[in-house]
Amino acid sequence: MSKTLVIAEKPSVGQDLARVLTGPFKKGEGFLEGPDEVITWAVGHLVQLAEPDAYDPKYKTWRMPDLPIVPDHFKLIVRDERSRKQMSVVTKQIGREDVGDVVNACDAGREGELIFAYLYEKAKGKKPVRRLWLNSMTSAAMKQAFAGLRPADEFALLEDAARSRSEADWIVGMNATRAATIRLRSSFDGAVSLGRVQTPTLAIIARREEEIRAFKPEPYWLVDATFAAPPLAGEPAAGERTYIGHYQAPAGSPGNTRGPRIATEQEALQIVEACRGEPGTITKLEKKEQREKAPMLYDLTTLQREANNRYGFSAKRTLAAAQRLYEEHKALTYPRTNSRYLTSDMVEEIKPIAELVGADADYRKAAEYVTGLDVLPLGRVVNNEKVTDHHAIIPTRAQHQLEKMGSDDRRIYDMAARRFLAVFHPEAVFENTRVETTVSAGDSLASAGDSSASAGGSFVFRTRGKLLLVPGWRGVYDEVATDTRAAGEDDDDVDQQLPRLQKDEQVQTREIDSARKETKPPRRYSDASLLGAMETAGKLVDDEELREAMKDSGIGTPATRAAIIERLIQVGYVERDGRALVASEKGLNVIRLLNEHALTSPELTGSWEHRLGKIERGEDSRKDFMSDIAGFAEETVKELDETLKDVRIPRARLGPCPVCGHEIVENRKGYSCWAREDPGCGFVIWKSKAGKQLPIAVARELIRTGYTDRAVTGFRGRSGRTFRARLAMSQTEDGKWRVEFNEPWAREGVKPPEADAEATAETVEARSAA
Repeated sequence: MSKTLVIAEKPSVGQDLARVLTGPFKKGEGFLEGPDEVITWAVGHLVQLAEPDAYDPKYKTWRMPDLPIVPDHFKLIVRDERSRKQMSVVTKQIGREDVGDVVNACDAGREGELIFAYLYEKAKGKKPVRRLWLNSMTSAAMKQAFAGLRPADEFALLEDAARSRSEADWIVGMNATRAATIRLRSSFDGAVSLGRVQTPTLAIIARREEEIRAFKPEPYWLVDATFAAPPLAGEPAAGERTYIGHYQAPAGSPGNTRGPRIATEQEALQIVEACRGEPGTITKLEKKEQREKAPMLYDLTTLQREANNRYGFSAKRTLAAAQRLYEEHKALTYPRTNSRYLTSDMVEEIKPIAELVGADADYRKAAEYVTGLDVLPLGRVVNNEKVTDHHAIIPTRAQHQLEKMGSDDRRIYDMAARRFLAVFHPEAVFENTRVETTVSAGDSLASAGDSSASAGGSFVFRTRGKLLLVPGWRGVYDEVATDTRAAGEDDDDVDQQLPRLQKDEQVQTREIDSARKETKPPRRYSDASLLGAMETAGKLVDDEELREAMKDSGIGTPATRAAIIERLIQVGYVERDGRALVASEKGLNVIRLLNEHALTSPELTGSWEHRLGKIERGEDSRKDFMSDIAGFAEETVKELDETLKDVRIPRARLGPCPVCGHEIVENRKGYSCWAREDPGCGFVIWKSKAGKQLPIAVARELIRTGYTDRAVTGFRGRSGRTFRARLAMSQTEDGKWRVEFNEPWAREGVKPPEADAEATAETVEARSAA
């Protein structure tokens, strides 16, 4: 009797699958064997596309006349020595005479399909294949999936899209990187890495950085006043009813639009003097009811964005936690999904899942509400048409052992569990109150005809208040706060708890003052905001429904976006500064040189992602897509050759050497007083330090003072964790100059201070990484 070979994506998944199949299973070298099945596994991508020199030895040398390189058929190679060992195991199992068929049990998505397709092709597999499609790693879900194994032919289009994505990235990345590197050798140290997905993502970050650098702050002034209404009749013990009002310039006043900003300090002081101690009247009091729907279920991108906003997690860190919750804890469903909906066949699962989640006291009350509903509100939750490969991320129908979860995993589980329960709760209801208080101008200002006052010689102050009437879904989070201001609207009215007020009431101005402010540049991207921009191909879209409509045209996929961000950091184009992602000088120069080349266009790569989705659905052909990619690569090589041929990035001059007085000049690897005609004194600041490229500003400070006054961000230890540290110049016994970490923990080998948000227990490893 022949056996079935099951190929999983990871060893841990293979061991989980063995627990639901007929045993016992004996452990072999890289596989498990039972009476009816043999289970083996990849270790991620065992096989990858070969380098150009596998097609022709001449490609070992990078030459412009050899570009573009577009193979007729792509060759595959084993990734590395570690992969070679497991690949030989997999190949041997596939070739066994007693193995009659194969089950593809790699992750149920585009990348999982690619891992298996490349592995099976490299192993020269010819046996029939069926597909195990899993949304959850619970025992029940795995048994059900094995009972319903699907023919591999059902996933031929998914494999086409997967191969097309991989080959497109190879063609565009390989050719663009070689062309740019050949033309920019004199300007950059090492390769100038370009790619179909990473370059438009870098362009989003770099262009925001250029906006910030070009921004010129302008001063403006705000005027805030504290008003007091007398005690209400019958409530004298309550005292005066106080609230804060924010001055609003009248429409059409010179230098102002209607709003809180005042153009000059003189005008602000005039308003303060005119209103100080003056009586006012509540001339407008409006109350409106606001109903707020529960947020939709999580897809991976939304989960990553909110974890970044809430906890400062990078996209990679959130994905790692969600993957552990899926594979190890069996507590969440498949995380690499782009859907925020469930399918109709899952409706019967909702209450049992809620009951299991409610076994923990933190979720009991909310879970009891869901399980007690006679009819579940499914309109915004269930939509078969909005689920392709995988449904939204929700808890599984299993016992969730929260005590075994690490800190990261527990937080991500908490987010998913509360979101799942909240979506079945009613709307939160608020009462929004808007108050306008009009203060009559003093005689001197009114007679002067000041432009900041209204025609009647009075000033208007606005106040907003919000009162929660019905907690609804917000009760699941034990919170009532809501963000009432858009990003950057720091001057807008802040909601406050208001006393009972009445229209036409007389009030007194108790306190009033002005404050100088400055306009602020756009905010740098964080993981959260960059993921949002990638999802919508660089467009700023906050509306949930509109974001859903644009998902198919985003940059990358939920499964790849975290890796794209990390890749930009790895090649030195982007650095982390706390939660901010900052383009390095190298990253900025790459985008400046590419200028408006189509490779930098988020819309272009977004349209390609859209086409890959259409290939999956049979609405576009792999042949046409790859033909277009080859044409784009040819055009790109030609354009880069022409535009970058004579480009020379001028080297920065940083002033006199602190040792010998010669001019310090930037070169590819550092900043030094060395030159061909004069070797100088040997003083040098190497650019590379603990995984970071030291920017010119840091080098200038070290040259000028010998140390940095503030901590420099973006260093990376052996663990991969980033940290920040002050730097100082020091001289070794043999007279060589070095940049050292100027921190007690670096000098003494102790743990960095907990107050440093970037510091971790692994940070001390940076000493040996430097």
